[in-house]
Amino acid sequence: MEHNTFKMADGNFTGPKERQQPFPVLATERLVLRRFRQEDVGSVYQGLSHPEVIRHYGVSYDSLGAAQEQMDWYAAIEREEKGIWWAVCDHKNQTFLGAVGFNDRSKEHRKTEMGYWLLPQYWGSGIISEAGLAACEYAFQKMSVHRIEAVVETENANSKKVMKQLGFELEGVMKDCEIKDGKFISLEMYAKLNRM
Repeated sequence: MEHNTFKMADGNFTGPKERQQPFPVLATERLVLRRFRQEDVGSVYQGLSHPEVIRHYGVSYDSLGAAQEQMDWYAAIEREEKGIWWAVCDHKNQTFLGAVGFNDRSKEHRKTEMGYWLLPQYWGSGIISEAGLAACEYAFQKMSVHRIEAVVETENANSKKVMKQLGFELEGVMKDCEIKDGKFISLEMYAKLNRM
């Protein structure tokens, strides 16, 4: 079954020679998902230092220089074939909106973990759902992924809503499994399987 959620803007990107192929730029009706560029570091810092964004996100940065660590991580997981993250941008004017991607990829088990974040001024507009659908379709069609996992803090109502919109199923709750800001937090495990 063929879906048309996204179109490849850079041609084909398949198979075991992934590193030799161009970075997969994805396009949806409103968005372009592209490789991170060095000039994005300011936007990454803006997002990953914003209290509302990092309240339920696993990383945060307190300076522009520190945010370079995140940029280096995006490049490293791509280079090492452990994942791929896209800068999510407005299709019309290329404004940076947020990020979506995959990490902790296991080629052997054909699974990966999904993550995303969005600058707060764009919350509630369906951007992450639109970008997430394109990214999931790419993972299933081009990365040979069978299972996409996502871990969501139990208090993160917005992210749970996104999981539902993306067609992920709640598999269970890991109670008091991490400590954040000196308190135990529980995490929900979601997954989406390739049904194509």
